[in-house]
Parts: sequence; C-alpha cells; structure tokens
Amino acid sequence: MIITPLTVDRIPDLEKLLALGEPYIRLRGSSDYWLYATMFANTCPLAIVDGQVVGSVIAFRSQIDPSEIYLQDVMTHPSHRRQGVTRALVEEVHRQGALWGCRRLFLTSEPDNHAAHAAWLALGFSNVRGDTKEQGVSVINDYKGPGKHRAVYERSICA
Repeated sequence: MIITPLTVDRIPDLEKLLALGEPYIRLRGSSDYWLYATMFANTCPLAIVDGQVVGSVIAFRSQIDPSEIYLQDVMTHPSHRRQGVTRALVEEVHRQGALWGCRRLFLTSEPDNHAAHAAWLALGFSNVRGDTKEQGVSVINDYKGPGKHRAVYERSICA
C-alpha cells in the first residue's frame, strides 16, 4: 500500500471511491476536489493498492484555530476494509499535524453510523460528551445546524 497526497489526476478515482460511502458521505463537485488537491493535499492522503485508489481522507487544518485538523470524509473501499487502510491514512494526517504543531484531530459522524463509531474508538479517538446518547453514542444536538445532530470524535496530537 502506498500513501500519497491527493492529486488532480486522481480526482475521478476519488469520486468513484467516495460514491460508495453513501448515505454517510455526500459526493461533492469535481471543482471541490480540485481545490482539495491543489490547496489541501497535505491533509488529503490517498491509499493506493495495485494502482487503484482504495482509501482516502479529506481533511483540513483550521484557519480559525490552526492547532486543529478536521477530518471531513474518510472512506475505504469495501473490499479493502479491516486491512489497516483507514489507520494508515489517519496516521498520515496525524503525522502532518504533528509536523505543523497541531494539537487535535476531530471529526463528526451521524449517530447511527455504528461501523464508524467502532472504527474511531479503535483508532484512539474519543467520543466527545454531548447533550444526549443515542444507542450508546454521545451526540451533540444541532452541531451542524438545526436538526443536524452529530457524534463528535477527537484525538490528541502530541507534537
């Protein structure tokens, strides 16, 4: 497995991969992915196996608080799950964050995405205490706007 930054020529492969993440990942426009590849590639790694994109992380360093990196979309191809792809990608973003002196990785997930909940805990993230619990997952109400309740996860980066 090769971990490499997102490049413009890999956008079509990335879009095909992310389309498999519905309903939890919403596919964005090609121009958004062009922006990610040209301005945020250091926190948007791809996992390549036999020339194919089998995993990706789309993440951004906060401009409001540069000590934080937000993981927006994380996807591993179904045929490559449970093989360390997500772990390798998250570790790459963590490594970059440490180089920059960042202190925290964080992300949100829909409360009913139980596979993601288990994955985040296994990767050393903690579920941030929220307003309520849904099926054992702590949830912050209206986190992403009215009616958009989310489970929030965070992991420290030791620079």
